[in-house]
Amino acid sequence: MTDEVSWSTANVRRLQRHALLAPAAPSTDPAEIAAVICGAHAQVLSAAELSIALRIQGANRATVQHALWDDHSLIKTHGPRGTVHLLAADDLPVWLAALSAIPAHSPFPNGVRLTQQQAEEIVVAIGQALQDAELTIDELDQAIIDLVGEWAGDRVMPAFQDLWPRWRQAVVMASYRGVLCFGPNKGRRVTYTSPRRWLPEFKLASEEKAVAALITRYLYAYGPATPQHFAQWIGAPPTWATEQFDRHSRKLTKINFDGAPAWLAREDTTPPPEERAKGSVLLLPYFDAYAVGSHPRSRLFPGQAATRALSPSGQAGNYPVLLVDGVVAGVWHQRRSGRRIEVTVEPLTRLTADQRRNLENQVERLGDILEATPRLTLGTVTAGAHA
Repeated sequence: MTDEVSWSTANVRRLQRHALLAPAAPSTDPAEIAAVICGAHAQVLSAAELSIALRIQGANRATVQHALWDDHSLIKTHGPRGTVHLLAADDLPVWLAALSAIPAHSPFPNGVRLTQQQAEEIVVAIGQALQDAELTIDELDQAIIDLVGEWAGDRVMPAFQDLWPRWRQAVVMASYRGVLCFGPNKGRRVTYTSPRRWLPEFKLASEEKAVAALITRYLYAYGPATPQHFAQWIGAPPTWATEQFDRHSRKLTKINFDGAPAWLAREDTTPPPEERAKGSVLLLPYFDAYAVGSHPRSRLFPGQAATRALSPSGQAGNYPVLLVDGVVAGVWHQRRSGRRIEVTVEPLTRLTADQRRNLENQVERLGDILEATPRLTLGTVTAGAHA
């Protein structure tokens, strides 16, 4: 790339690297996709399965489930912004070391907030409780109380119109320390376990090297970008992100991106191969990595798309999006009933005959991935975020 990068060039680069213009080969391990896109948001696991599978030719949700629960090449744990992600197991030492380096901030007041000593005690206890077990949250509640004392179980932590036991404030911290991740469900109940059961050689990387590696990987997937973009994506204070870009500046190159300064990894400035986003039609699920990580928002969510597909605060991901020619051009919703899926797509502009055919192909692909028979309806999406 030159010192000047246009939005269209950057957008094609991102789409290519996310395997959205041309899916990866059928032999691709889902963990390879998770590594390239810097994790798949998995608060709703079916959305993460769809995010990864749509980027691999012929893959379906079972392909991703096999990588997660059988091969353990994917790990379900807390990632960027403290939210649940599927991360590549091979990258876990770097991910967790980098996330641990972000300055911690507790939203809880004195009397509720854990002291540093209490948090450390709980992390140790979580590691002991999960080292050879898969426990539901209720089972883990009791295990932590047994190990550290009744104070850990005091119901003082406001959450979802309820009060949770005090110790649960340390769940994300325990994930970042590498002693907690998600295990397979027991029926409908989530379980927790230790990633060390599946990764016996696991050892955190050094924080300095991990932060540098994560910045360059982020820029590979979402660059050109600024420290502020990186901070928003990873869930860190902007001042910290700026300090880290300065600290690791020798690995970065500053360029002019669409009229404003931004950064690329120094060894990753080659222009993308000739390919165009024009003609592409894609359906991306809740919190798909491409929509969440790409900036500027005004370019990816132009005009009415910003109102329809972003939250009032400007957050991306709350709504599944329709991409036409590489930018958001609508929203969509699915409703499953047995082996059938009703897919409602709300385009924000009139679709051409070719775009309509491409959309129908996307809906068929959606059905293949989710192992169901889909039916497409064009109309207004009335379901809210996460409905």
